[in-house]
Order: sequence, then structure tokens, then C-alpha cells
Amino acid sequence: MLSAETWQYLYAAIAIWLVTYLIRRHLDPLNSIPTIGPSAPLLSYLGAIHYIRDAESLLREGYQKYYGTVFKVAMLDGWLAVFTGPKLIDELRKSSDDELSAVEGTSQVLQLRHTLGPGVDDQFHVAVVRDKLTRSLQVLCPDVLDEVSAAFQEYIPTKEDEWVGVRVFPVVQQVVARASNRVIVGLPKCRDTEYLKVAVNFTNDVFITSFIINLFPDFLKPIIGRMTTMVSKNKHILMPMIVPMLQDRQRMYEKYGDNWEDKPRDLLQWILDEGREKGTPFDNIVEKVLLVNFGAIHTSSGTFTHALYNLAAHTEYIQPLREEVEGIIAEEGWTKASLGKMRKLDSFLKESMRLADGSLLTMFRKAVKDVTLSDGTRIPRGTLVAAASATAHSDGTRYPAPDTFDPFRFARLREGGVDAATKHQLVNTSVDFLTFGHGKHACPGRFFAANELKIMLAYLVLNYDIKFEEEGKRPANIRFGPANLPSHNAIVLFRKRKDVPSFSLPTSQHA
Repeated sequence: MLSAETWQYLYAAIAIWLVTYLIRRHLDPLNSIPTIGPSAPLLSYLGAIHYIRDAESLLREGYQKYYGTVFKVAMLDGWLAVFTGPKLIDELRKSSDDELSAVEGTSQVLQLRHTLGPGVDDQFHVAVVRDKLTRSLQVLCPDVLDEVSAAFQEYIPTKEDEWVGVRVFPVVQQVVARASNRVIVGLPKCRDTEYLKVAVNFTNDVFITSFIINLFPDFLKPIIGRMTTMVSKNKHILMPMIVPMLQDRQRMYEKYGDNWEDKPRDLLQWILDEGREKGTPFDNIVEKVLLVNFGAIHTSSGTFTHALYNLAAHTEYIQPLREEVEGIIAEEGWTKASLGKMRKLDSFLKESMRLADGSLLTMFRKAVKDVTLSDGTRIPRGTLVAAASATAHSDGTRYPAPDTFDPFRFARLREGGVDAATKHQLVNTSVDFLTFGHGKHACPGRFFAANELKIMLAYLVLNYDIKFEEEGKRPANIRFGPANLPSHNAIVLFRKRKDVPSFSLPTSQHA
């Protein structure tokens, strides 16, 4: 039995701990940021569970109460500070990487360091995508079209006067994987079923693994990362598929130098060329192939499935899209320039992305030092921050009738002059449209992605009739934390269109 003196020491220790805790809590800059949900110790975990189950309601509440400022929500492994309003989102855009780091923010969200290792920090492939891929869009357009056409004909084998039900999401994943890899690794690898399986699995496994790792505190994350082997397993499977290709190309370089007949014109070659100058080992180049696939397949698959569901639910828009595409293709053919003239098609995709773009949040950054914003808000070192994109996209002061799907909204806005024509096109980023991020860290592959999505949608409206069995009823989205994904199981009906114009197929596939 404890003596009275011992009890006094215990009471004193508890009192000291409580006073210390209260002082630290009072001095912690995070506590000056308003909270949506409970913020007290332990009770904040209830808020974190609410965030997983219904992040949208928390974000909307914070947006309404604290618009133009910063609020925070609890996650299982820490706090997330959410920026709202054009001024602060633009400040987030302008922030330097030695204050609010995009690399560190992405690393925390996806946890790739704990699954692929520190090699992921060398992101030289981003510049390759931004520069070489974007400059090559015109010459790559026929290849992407050819792959999209071949893939759709394989995965949606329809006949005239016969409706065929297709579970859309896995088909879209395969089409996007093939079209993207036509540019990433070229033929014939882009049609290799085992290769495509790894590319798609990696994309899915990143999200599963990152969710698991983010359930645990920081000191346990490396251990959990080593235990969850799904992501790293994909790399091991991909190595024997890609390394021989790299070795063959390296031998050609050693024999002929930088240029040789039939030198591949794909992202793998450009990454190899860049990596050679840096002395990058082949296994790190394989990681870059996986990371590029992740960026291409995840975002484009979700975006296109959302758009396809909107088209199947609103079939009245098929004909105006079809007329626009037919008129331009008949006159100019399938080119990057002709795709750029399809304003209704561009607007349809952008409006779909405005209403659901895969995530309720974007522009993730991590404070690598204490930061004070222009409004006096202090963001302590180690805090994860993001912009509230979904609430910005549904703000009635920016978008009239924000909850209404208005597919040609942006096409009309582009009629307001030269500046408006540029501002409201799909690939343009702004504080009002954050799907691709904003600023220097905006998605580097968005120009390729936009062309790919346009080719896919144009091809479908030219070659198929599309609808839901229960006409006009769009399947509900999947909500999980900040994720806002299209249904993975919904069935869309397709029928081969009668009297398809000859220019609807790429030249290589004409009879």
C-alpha cells in the first residue's frame, strides 16, 4: 500500500504533467487554427474517424464557417490544415518549397518512401514529362488514337441494334493503361497483359498501402511500410520486364551514340537518356516507370469514368458532341490542333471534373519550417496542408447553379474573348479550378492527359450509342476520406453506331 508521501509525489507529478501539457497546448500554433470536429486529446480520433467516413461534410462546414482563412481537421496520424478562398490558395501556390514543400506533402500522403525507398525523392522524371512529353504531343497523337481505338474495339465488342452491358471502370482502366503506355514504353509492351496487370495493380496498391501506413504514428510508419509489401512487389515483378528493354537500348547507345535508326520515341527512352547523365541505376528507372503509370492511370481512369457516367445519364448531349467532333475531324483529321478546337468536348470533361475529380482536396504541401501566412495564421513545422478544391468548385459565387451538371458551361465562358478562351480551357489551372493543382507544381502531365481523354471521349461518341439501363440515373460516387471516386461496378450499355463515318477510325484500322 502506497504511503501518504508517495501519493503526494504522484499528485505533484500529475499536476506538473498537466500544467506542462496545458502550456504546450496553449503555445502550439495549431491550437490557434479553428477546428472542425473535436480537438481535445483522444476525442480528436473521433473527428479523424468522421473524416474517413464523411470528409465532405467536414470540409463544407469549415468552408462555410471559415471561408478565406484556414481551418483544420483531424486525421488518424495528425492534423490537416485546409486553405480556403482565392487569396490563401494563391498564397499556397506561391509558397516556396523550403517552406511548404510539395514533395514532402506528396510523400506523406502516398508514403512511397516507406514502400519504394528513398529513390523516389529524385523526381527527375517530372521534368521529362513536363518538357519532352508535352513538346511531343503532336507526333504522339496518332499512336494514342490507334491504341484507344484498338483497346475499345477489344474491350467493347458491340454490334448494330444490339445493346451490350459493360462494367465500365475496369475497362476504362485498361484503355487508359494501354493508351498511356503506348507513350511510356511503346509497342508491343503496352499490350502485354502481364505488364498491364502490374501497372494497374501498382496504382491500386499505392492507395491501399498508403491508407494502412497512415493509420499509424510516424515512428511506426517505416516498420509498417516494410510489412506492407504490395507496392514493392510490383517493382520486383516489373524489373525483368523493363530491365532487358533498358539493356537493349543502352547497347544501341554505346554502339551508335545518341541517335540511331528507329530509336524509340517514348517516355522510357527519354527517362533513360536523362538518367544516364545522372548515373541513375536501372532499378530507379523502373520506379519512375511505375510512378508515371500511377499518375497516368489513377487520375485519367477516374476522370474518364466520371465523364462517361455523365454522358450515359445525359444522353441528350451525345448528338451535339458528335456533331462538333465530326465536323472538325472531317475537315482537319485527328491532330493535336483539331482536338484543341473541340470546345464542347473540352468543356464536357472540365465540367465533369469540376463536380467530381477524384479528390475533395488538392495541392498537398508539408511545412518544413514554421510558416506565418499573410493573415497571421501560423503553420508549425511538420503540418500537412491542402486546398479545399471540392468546395471551391461548388461555390455559387464562382459557378452559377454549382450543383447542376452543365456540360457546356466552360464552352460558353470561352466565348468572352481571347483571355477567357484560354482561362476556361481544360488544362488551365486557377484558384477557381484546382483539379490539376495550381502553380509550378500543377500536374506536369495534364496536357497529355487532356489529349488522351479527348481522344477517348471523341472516339466513343463517334462510334457508339451509350446509355444506362435505368435512363438518366447516375450511380453514386465512392466517398472515403478525401477520395471522391466513380462507382467501380456500374454497368453502361453500348451499341455500335449505325453509319459510322470512315474518319472515325485511325487510318491504320480502316478496312
